[in-house]
Amino acid sequence: MEKRPRTIQIFLPYGSPRGIKIAEITNRTVQAILIPRNEFNRISERHEIQNVGIYFLFGHDEENSKPQVYIGEAENCYKRLNTHNKEKDFWEVVVVFVTNNPQNQFTKSDVKYLENLSYLKAVENNRFYINQTIPQQTFVPEWRKADLEDIFNTIKILLSTLGYPLYESMRKVSETDESEIYFCSNNEVSAKGEYNEEGFIVFKGSSVRPLTTKAFKAKSKRDKLIEDKVIIEKDGKFIFYEDYQFTSPSLAASIVLGRNQNGWIAWKNKAGKTLDEIKRQ
Repeated sequence: MEKRPRTIQIFLPYGSPRGIKIAEITNRTVQAILIPRNEFNRISERHEIQNVGIYFLFGHDEENSKPQVYIGEAENCYKRLNTHNKEKDFWEVVVVFVTNNPQNQFTKSDVKYLENLSYLKAVENNRFYINQTIPQQTFVPEWRKADLEDIFNTIKILLSTLGYPLYESMRKVSETDESEIYFCSNNEVSAKGEYNEEGFIVFKGSSVRPLTTKAFKAKSKRDKLIEDKVIIEKDGKFIFYEDYQFTSPSLAASIVLGRNQNGWIAWKNKAGKTLDEIKRQ
């Protein structure tokens, strides 16, 4: 995602910072409407939600270790979302994208193209669990395709701003940048990762201690990662099969070491300085 200064306006139509939000980049014609599920009944009075658009249902599936997303499109977003509110259990928040220009609304072909593109890019990035059929690809002229791909970039930015980094790379630094890479190693494990604004990422290929202590509090989390094949057994060892984002350095270290662990002292850079020494002192 291109990093440059932008102005993003977020409007709270009902005054609550935890409620419905309408966000837009001030020089773009696309707006995002974030609706918590518990406020869904309120959106019937919003004209924006009656338009053609693309939407993202976010939530958690108890049987999966990753957050879940469902991507869809509709000619009338409110009617489609009303159906999802009655029939789909997993979602907690929906983010709808429509245009804020009455003379330049999305067409059905536009949103079907965006739905397909959004799905494929989400699968490629692999940060969220997706359980749906592949949206049908539709034909749009070359000139419109260029416009829609630019709109997709706006969608990515607004989703991340609203707290859903569906299309952001987990890793913010290169593995060659040793000053920002942290290690957790002993005679049983060798893991490395990155500390960022979302918590701590353990990198693919990091090893995990096979056994856990009796007092280990995160055993169910670890078992779930193994069940979902985020951690796999290979040649008698347990390793991370893919990068995985944890909410804190301590949870990441605890999973790696199989015991309750303070991640601020367990993770160290190549010079042997702890994460605590570098980031908190």
